[in-house]
Amino acid sequence: MLPLFGCDSDELVELNIDPTQANSLDWRFVFTTGQVWAAENRYVNGRVHLNLCSGLIQQTATLSVGPERASGDKYLRHLDSFNAYMDRVYETSMKPIAEVIRQTGADGLNPEMVNLHHMAQVLYILPMHIMTDLYGNVPYSEANRGVEGIFFPVFDSQESIYKDMLAKLETAANTIGSGADDVGSADLFYGGDMDKWKKLANSLMLRLAMRISNVDPGTAQSFVQKAISGGVMESNDDMCFINMSSGPSQWFNQNGLSRALIPDDWGANQMMGKTLVDWLQERNDPRLGIWGATGPWGGPYNQVAAEQVGLPNGLEPEDLDGISRAEEEMMFSRINPALLDVDDPFILMTHAEVELLLAEASLKGWNSGDAGDHFNNGIRSSMQQWTVFGEGLEIANADVDAYLAANPFDGSEQMVGEQLWAANFMQWYEAYASWRRTGFPELTPVNFIGNISGGEIFRRFEYNTVEVASNPNFQAGATLPDDVMTRIWWDVN
Repeated sequence: MLPLFGCDSDELVELNIDPTQANSLDWRFVFTTGQVWAAENRYVNGRVHLNLCSGLIQQTATLSVGPERASGDKYLRHLDSFNAYMDRVYETSMKPIAEVIRQTGADGLNPEMVNLHHMAQVLYILPMHIMTDLYGNVPYSEANRGVEGIFFPVFDSQESIYKDMLAKLETAANTIGSGADDVGSADLFYGGDMDKWKKLANSLMLRLAMRISNVDPGTAQSFVQKAISGGVMESNDDMCFINMSSGPSQWFNQNGLSRALIPDDWGANQMMGKTLVDWLQERNDPRLGIWGATGPWGGPYNQVAAEQVGLPNGLEPEDLDGISRAEEEMMFSRINPALLDVDDPFILMTHAEVELLLAEASLKGWNSGDAGDHFNNGIRSSMQQWTVFGEGLEIANADVDAYLAANPFDGSEQMVGEQLWAANFMQWYEAYASWRRTGFPELTPVNFIGNISGGEIFRRFEYNTVEVASNPNFQAGATLPDDVMTRIWWDVN
């Protein structure tokens, strides 16, 4: 028996391999997971994207009084809504992407996956910049490093976060496509099209550079020009969105924003806001016929633009003689249910936004292109992007031409800012950030009883309560005081 103790045969080695455990991972599919979570999280979409952001910038309104449905409309404190983005997005979307970045980096298991590594850098920044835009200083350099034993990450300054994100986008834009690895169908945005990923990296660089244009114009101008030189989105074919699915269940693969607006689900009662509807009608804007509809959920719907009525912000049923939900649906416009199927696309960045940012950059002297041409191109793309949601959502070139003729560009940053606000309909994270940066449109706040901001629109969100209570680095690095009226670094307008 003694010789057997020294045996090292292949057969005995195989006995130590657990056949139920994976010995390697295809990081492309972990990347896919991060893409899906960027869109499907209805908990976050309902409480933050819809409840807070869309109400604060007055594109939606609600007669609900409880803060779970009305904190953005009436400036009420709702801890779940304040907590949600920080609580969920680090864990769901950003954690798998961070692991892809780690394992495809120089010290990872698959450093040869160069394209995937830099695509993941871009993908990580998509939710990361929203995180810092909502809260201010947040964990960044030490975030998602629990596998390294970092359980209480430091809070980085927003300035340092922005400068690092811009640098990573520059590197990504210059590197994507140089590797031998093929991402292919694992990429749910562009099907592995490296040219489109380079355009996304540069377009996101343009967004972030313009975001800091008021606080650090030198850095902003430099990166705006790098983005333009590298090549940004050129048409709606370059728009960044992910097609969602109706299955396998309501908890997986479905559009989180749609789920948040379906009455028998999270059931938000947001209607189209009067500020937005009036703005569109004053300009005879054909987008209102795409975005708005009156009638009970399930139809029939009236989509005649001239007959849409927006709900004023800051009201409760008693202000309208105690009307019922059924009466509200017949009186005021809701978001067109054709845009709210659970398998509808979730948009992350549009060509329309890019063109309008280029128009603003031209007005600042940072872009040699004609501001008026970029402005008109942005409106055209905004009006015609909705065909990705299905048939019957087209706006003809002739109708766009008529709108542009009736609403000519006057060369002002106000006109660009207002169109940015409108073009980011259903991209309310971006609309909220753009409004804080530009100040346009000029919104009239409400002063609902019990509000926490003194009747002013929030400038940021309060931090996740668990992070405040448990992270010993909070006091040293957070944006303080932790109040909705404390401005973040780039918000100096």
